[in-house]
Amino acid sequence: MIRLRRSGSVSAGPGQPPRDDPAERLAWRRLTARHGDRLGEIMDEYGWPTAARVGEEAARAAWLIAQHADRQLDIQRRALRLLAEAVAAGAAGPRELAFLRDRTLVNQGDKQVYGTQIAGIEDGAPMPWPCEESERVDELRAAVGIEPFQEYVARFAPGGR
Repeated sequence: MIRLRRSGSVSAGPGQPPRDDPAERLAWRRLTARHGDRLGEIMDEYGWPTAARVGEEAARAAWLIAQHADRQLDIQRRALRLLAEAVAAGAAGPRELAFLRDRTLVNQGDKQVYGTQIAGIEDGAPMPWPCEESERVDELRAAVGIEPFQEYVARFAPGGR
């Protein structure tokens, strides 16, 4: 059986790096690198850790690790390829694949597809990184089970849910 364990986090929130403390930011980078390295070992040996193989919680953890392996683009690209295979086989969901695809595209300097990656806040409004087909974002999002862009970014706005 494959296991991914949850470890203590120095983050400001679930899956979020600390913002102000340089020591915590460094600890976050080290932690995400260790997790990325371990995910790479797991992918080498077993492929993508699907829920059927490792359980829902560990499969979610694997996705989160891949999603936050921003300084390990090789890990993200491999995870993207293996997750796409798992989705095609019906062993994983297209929503997670969409988020990982966008994150990987942005990290390699390309335009995203689904508008899941927010570049920052401008005049109080969340602004996505550039999208390939911004006019079709909501249609593409709906196809993979992601809420419309305006609902999604409402969470990032000051006072958002």
